[in-house]
Amino acid sequence: MRIVETNEALAAFLSELGSAPYLALDTEFLRDQTYYPKLCLIQVAAPGIEGIIDPLAPGIDLAPFYELIARPDIVKVMHAARQDIEIFYLQGGVLPNPLFDSQIAAMVCGFGDAASYETLARKIAHVEIDKSARFTDWSHRPLSKRQLEYALADVTHLCVIYEWMKAKLEKTGRSAWVAEDVAALQDPALYKLDPDLSWKRLKPRSSNKRFLAVLATLAAWREREAQARDIPRGRVLKDEALTEIAAHPPETPDALERIRAVPKGFANSKLGKGLMDAIALGATAAPPEGAVTENKQRRRREPSPAVVDLLKTLLRLRAEAAGVAPRLIANAEDIERLAAGEDDEVAALKGWRGEVFGKDAIAMRKGDLAIALENGEAVVVELENDE
Repeated sequence: MRIVETNEALAAFLSELGSAPYLALDTEFLRDQTYYPKLCLIQVAAPGIEGIIDPLAPGIDLAPFYELIARPDIVKVMHAARQDIEIFYLQGGVLPNPLFDSQIAAMVCGFGDAASYETLARKIAHVEIDKSARFTDWSHRPLSKRQLEYALADVTHLCVIYEWMKAKLEKTGRSAWVAEDVAALQDPALYKLDPDLSWKRLKPRSSNKRFLAVLATLAAWREREAQARDIPRGRVLKDEALTEIAAHPPETPDALERIRAVPKGFANSKLGKGLMDAIALGATAAPPEGAVTENKQRRRREPSPAVVDLLKTLLRLRAEAAGVAPRLIANAEDIERLAAGEDDEVAALKGWRGEVFGKDAIAMRKGDLAIALENGEAVVVELENDE
């Protein structure tokens, strides 16, 4: 097994990989005790080449690796790529491009919603993944042969999976369907840790300006503290505490201490003083841009549950006929918007999704399509126009 632990070994490995048509990539990292992910291993495979790069090896410089994955002539293949891309973006400043995500492709290739790597390895590569090393402390050195074999298996079988999926997508003419969703993973905004935008993670349902202003200020304060200390944001203060404080801002440390979601003794700590300053700042701040508009838009008329159920059934039927996972076509929010007649920005009405499902959803809503039973099976039927 090839373990790359020096800059000389890395240069030789990358030289071999440089002529490959694609790279299968995976990482092992830890994040339970830190804000930023701690990169522990990088697994790489290509036709006839495989190895593990040790980012924790003394003196190793990963810059040449990041240069390689930025090359536009080599496809980067990953499974459920978002967290791996975040690491590459935060640590190397690169977004792998072109990119192929086998979990997204699996939804187009008939493997259902969120197919696991183990499922694809079993069904496509015909191998069973040994899961016994799944909960390894990847920062520990030395790692055992079994642990390293488990890590490397995440990319060796991915080569087989990619080649099978690529051939199937080309045969069915659906490569563009996958590319459309993969492109969304390459938006830098997904990975920028801007404290001033951290309020969006909390998904506030209120349009109260005072509440939103305080909540956004508190969320930004917490994010900066977590970044500065490199600890999980929940270790600074939990989400529910921020929401409760924003709803009823305390004016004194004693009042802060009485809030149920705030840990005992927090108000008189250094963090507590910073939090009180943030509360005061939020009291005079404007709500974050777009927050009030976003939340007013959410207060639409409630769609009929029966219409929602009919559209969900139509989605299942059309997805089954197309051999595509329903979740890839439309999510719950899309269905509710369609049921309420709010079509703006519904992705399910555009492109290939519109052809597979969206146009029929509109037709059903107009009364031109119906769902009936035929020989015990649900089917979609066109209704005759009486005009």
